[in-house]
Amino acid sequence: MERTLVVLKPDTVQRRLMGEIIGRFERRGLKIAAVRLLKVSQGQAEEMYSVHKGKDFYQPLVEFITSSPVLAMVIEGLDAIAVVRTMMGPTFGLGAPSGSIRGDFGVSKRYNLIHGSDSPESAGREIPIFFRDEDILQYSLAEEPWVYSAIDK
Repeated sequence: MERTLVVLKPDTVQRRLMGEIIGRFERRGLKIAAVRLLKVSQGQAEEMYSVHKGKDFYQPLVEFITSSPVLAMVIEGLDAIAVVRTMMGPTFGLGAPSGSIRGDFGVSKRYNLIHGSDSPESAGREIPIFFRDEDILQYSLAEEPWVYSAIDK
């Protein structure tokens, strides 16, 4: 099973959409292995967005992610990164299709509701920014045999 970092950004928290979005992941069959409501520190923000350092949108990203609490999660499942990114939709809500998180709840180019790791390497770099190894639970869900077929694994 693959793990990914998902961060429900300040606009999601302030608009009280956390439960709706978590429910979408759970209904899809993904498992939440860790969850934490927190105020992102300047250092965490700079580390999270270090790949964008030097770009014109870097400082606004850092300011936005530190402006209000976020909900950070480690989500686990078969091809979790691709599944989560598909569910998120394209970066800007205005162009995101209906049915995606950004398509259903977003219209802004700055406030895009959610962050998800874009590769296994990114997940490996980003998860430790918010979680220690012992924070991430390993457990089975009774429904897993009904979510994944033997040929899926």
